[in-house]
Amino acid sequence: MTVFAMLGALMFVSKLIMEWAPNIHFLGMLTITCTIVYRGRALIPIYIYVFLQGAYAGFNIWWVPYLYIWTILWALTMLLPRKMPTWLCSVVYPALCGLHGFMFGILYAPAEALFYGFDFKTTLLWIAKGIPFDILHGFGNLAAGLLIIPLSRLLTKLEEKAVRRA
Repeated sequence: MTVFAMLGALMFVSKLIMEWAPNIHFLGMLTITCTIVYRGRALIPIYIYVFLQGAYAGFNIWWVPYLYIWTILWALTMLLPRKMPTWLCSVVYPALCGLHGFMFGILYAPAEALFYGFDFKTTLLWIAKGIPFDILHGFGNLAAGLLIIPLSRLLTKLEEKAVRRA
């Protein structure tokens, strides 16, 4: 549990540190990395992050999509085969991370539409208005996604070492 608390706190602090850059952060990379190593238990640090973010910035309408947006990335990662060749992982993981960033506005839109009573046309306009930020988000996630393989290997080795000591 301590490791999950630390990973959730790391996600939160990494987001705070990167707030100077619009929509560029390490959350997607950390979500995928945790999912590769911990599978279903990765939801623990993900939701620790989500609740820390809400506690810090306020539990408001903007926060509600966080309850499902990171779960979608977790679920997509869970659907990937566990035994992919490294060369394929080095393409698929960053691509998935980048795709999540590019799609962030679309994933966020249903909650916005529900809370603000948007019709379909208004929802599409809301999504279109956010495209420049989603592009930044996608490329930032794609770049951060290049760290997934080395970090997941490191985390796996640390886990194995901790299990051997226990």
